[in-house]
Amino acid sequence: MATADQSGVIGFQQGASLDGPVTRDDNPALGGIWKRVFDATVAAVILTIFAPLILFTMIAIRLSMGGSVLFGHERIGLGGRTFRCWKFRTMHSDANEILERHLTRDQAARAEWRRTRKLRHDPRVTPLGRVLRKYSVDELPQLINVLKGEMSLVGPRPVIKDELVRYGPEIVRYCATRPGITGLWQVSGRSDTTFSARVSLDARYVSQWTFSLDLGILVRTIPAVLGARGSY
Repeated sequence: MATADQSGVIGFQQGASLDGPVTRDDNPALGGIWKRVFDATVAAVILTIFAPLILFTMIAIRLSMGGSVLFGHERIGLGGRTFRCWKFRTMHSDANEILERHLTRDQAARAEWRRTRKLRHDPRVTPLGRVLRKYSVDELPQLINVLKGEMSLVGPRPVIKDELVRYGPEIVRYCATRPGITGLWQVSGRSDTTFSARVSLDARYVSQWTFSLDLGILVRTIPAVLGARGSY
């Protein structure tokens, strides 16, 4: 059953289905026009600077894996609206089958997957993919999502529908802003954080947002990426 708060945001009880937008279209995004202008400007600059690396990565993926260079997955964005979130492909083409077989025979992996929705030793990821993930190079295509207004440089971690319903009452906060390429979860352990901890960090980010908080997170992201902390 859905409930509406005073701001017009519609929340979902934990375990409810998510079949459409969960906020009205007239709800402004967190940070307003200034956050959007900052995002688009910085994203364009980063894409220009890293164009050679992006081209090299595309060629390396094509030569080592074949098939598509990019992987697009449906995620939940501002207002609960879905969008296709882009990354460089880092997994084998039969990744779903590999994961199913791995979780069936490995009890520890099943427990880790239920707890974090990630695997430290993920058999789906290719050798090149591990390098791209280690230094977050696989996420560079998300700058296109930022330019399109689907994502922000800083925000909650982009999630799929099945993950969002696990946010419970914090769905309201999640859907009040665009998901980010980086965020509090990124500079607080990345993949080492549990799912419940990520939910708490996302809610904290939205409730305490300031422009200076975004700048601080961006600065902290640099050593987190270069040091490959919590990346796998």
